[in-house]
Amino acid sequence: MTVRIGVTGATGRMGGEVLAAAAEREDLEVVLAVSRSADEEVEGVAVESAADLPALLAEREPDVLVDFTGPESCVEYASACAEAGVALVTGTTGLSDEQFDALETLADDVPVLYASNFSRGIAALRRAVREAIPALDGYDIELTETHHNAKRDAPSGTALTLLEDIDDVRGDAERVHGREGEAPRTEGEIGVHARRAGDIAGEHEVLLAGNHESLSLTHRAGSRGVFAAGALDAAAWLSGRDAGWYDFTEVLE
Repeated sequence: MTVRIGVTGATGRMGGEVLAAAAEREDLEVVLAVSRSADEEVEGVAVESAADLPALLAEREPDVLVDFTGPESCVEYASACAEAGVALVTGTTGLSDEQFDALETLADDVPVLYASNFSRGIAALRRAVREAIPALDGYDIELTETHHNAKRDAPSGTALTLLEDIDDVRGDAERVHGREGEAPRTEGEIGVHARRAGDIAGEHEVLLAGNHESLSLTHRAGSRGVFAAGALDAAAWLSGRDAGWYDFTEVLE
């Protein structure tokens, strides 16, 4: 069965990647694409005004809307999905606690799948981190992430997810964001470092060091296409499911 999808932020970096990846798949059909800066076409798909999304959802009846935009837009589009009965897959990061709560509330009405990262490699990295920390009890931990120079939120959503994984295993620790001047490390702290340069799609490293040894767990995304492919896998999986809150790990499992 072909899954009908809509794409928001179609003129953005990730929106274009999603449209390009969808064009290569036979199990998906793009029935609408919107952007706040509407263009004639992106990857052969007509891009319409995001202001018309509620009407387009009712008219085109997509099964799932795929969203990589901004926090305010994400919640706005999620509300439109709830009104239209359309499932939502979103990888938008930088959400405030209030915005995240709003998404979770909307999942009472429609299926919502949220992930800070749709890479299968990142999912494997998260599992590796959770296994490594107990095995290296007491080792210092540093987390470094690198993204392109236009990324707005820091640390990245993926870095925050990794920090939550670390806290779940080791317990809440003080997060030190960069260091300057006289700044000796305190026991149990986690160093967090965000770098922004060029067009890097995404790199994340968790470093554990102690007992005269170190272990570096690193993931590098070669292009944004890996995130688009994962989001489309999630959309195909989410279609037809009951209202509720879903996670990308459920798609992989």
